[in-house]
Amino acid sequence: MLNDEPKEKIDHRAIKVWFINGLAEGIALIVVVMFFIMYVQDMFELSSLWGQLGALLVVVYTIWVAVIAPYLRLRFWRYEIRENEVDIQYGIFIKHRTLIPMTRIQHVDTEYGPVMRHFGLSTLKISTAATDHRIPALSKKRASELMGQISELARVSDEDV
Repeated sequence: MLNDEPKEKIDHRAIKVWFINGLAEGIALIVVVMFFIMYVQDMFELSSLWGQLGALLVVVYTIWVAVIAPYLRLRFWRYEIRENEVDIQYGIFIKHRTLIPMTRIQHVDTEYGPVMRHFGLSTLKISTAATDHRIPALSKKRASELMGQISELARVSDEDV
């Protein structure tokens, strides 16, 4: 069963959310670089090359985090809810695969920020005694359905023990 990839994908609107979040992160970083160029560089009489290098790195990072990585994350994120476990797989360069036994699940939550709320998306958070696991960028309806399904399956698993 572990050789079979989980079948479910996250919502395609995740690309827009990750683009906006990545762009906001890039803007914040470029503000830091501009501060460095305008104040720190002059204060310590550093070469302008350092500021230019910082700006270039921020631009490259922003292109990666806002444009390229969202498509790759969407492509590789998978999950599946089974009777006895939740199977989560993600990762661009390093694949992570997590199997969460239903008997270990303590509670299930949804969470979303303003950008995700705008696009009607939510993250499903599955909590065990040891850690929290997340399935990002699900439609609010799908997240709610999964929350109920996992709650029911976890309750049934507890009764079987």
